[in-house]
Amino acid sequence: MLEHHPRPPFEPQQQPMPGRTAAMSPRPDHGEDSYRGSGRLEGLKAVITGADSGIGRAVALAYAREGADVLIAYLDEHEDAEATAALVREAGRQAVLVAGDIQHPEHCRALVDKAVKAFGRVDILVNNAAHQATFDEISDISDEEWELTFRVNIHAMFYLTKAAVPHMKPGGAIINTASINSDKPNPALLAYATTKGAIQNFTAGLAQLLAEKGIRANAVAPGPIWTPLIPSTMPAEKVAHFGEQVPMKRPGQPAELATAYVMLADPLSSYVSGATIAVTGGGPML
Repeated sequence: MLEHHPRPPFEPQQQPMPGRTAAMSPRPDHGEDSYRGSGRLEGLKAVITGADSGIGRAVALAYAREGADVLIAYLDEHEDAEATAALVREAGRQAVLVAGDIQHPEHCRALVDKAVKAFGRVDILVNNAAHQATFDEISDISDEEWELTFRVNIHAMFYLTKAAVPHMKPGGAIINTASINSDKPNPALLAYATTKGAIQNFTAGLAQLLAEKGIRANAVAPGPIWTPLIPSTMPAEKVAHFGEQVPMKRPGQPAELATAYVMLADPLSSYVSGATIAVTGGGPML
């Protein structure tokens, strides 16, 4: 077992949504010092939502070091997004920054249009951005909160995919971020967990729908991962012990998911579609 990854307990910490990387202790590892590319995505063009921080930043960094240009879609975390763009550019690849709220279908369409104008096409779409909030009682979940979670987590995935597919050639890849909550829903994350189950179902159906076009659709299901979403959406006590519930007894770092997203985007994975890759620290998904 690799012992250099941080383990709980962590110092109690909370942030306002959607959270910022710089305020986290310890700082998440996105692979800045560890990820080495080998040209697996050379010349490809990727769109990644939620790419300002966390899993999205780790995927953007890995894709760039594998040779892909990246459109970095994010809400309003400008400082974090610029840090991701710097990592992409340091790898010698083009970075395009697009801020905005993907719950709105017109923004999703505009985001894809900007990718096509910048790159000429879309080869990889990573639907990664998500909204979550913690509630102890169903009565605490407002109608507006429930609807927001679905708009960001599942409706946007549909809008973005629908907009991107006409610009994707055979060999294209769509990768959706599901969750261990797809299989083992956390009751305190009822709205979020419900959307993650929908994402896994959407991915399985989409893979069948797009197979004749030569476009693959897969999902990655993370377990507890140390990202700004955690201290900005969970109580301080849960943050302090985040990740203890899985067999590895710690949260994963964003860098530890990057290889799954690279494998699913790699043209050599041409027979992999409709799959869900679990990255859960030993927590089973059957």
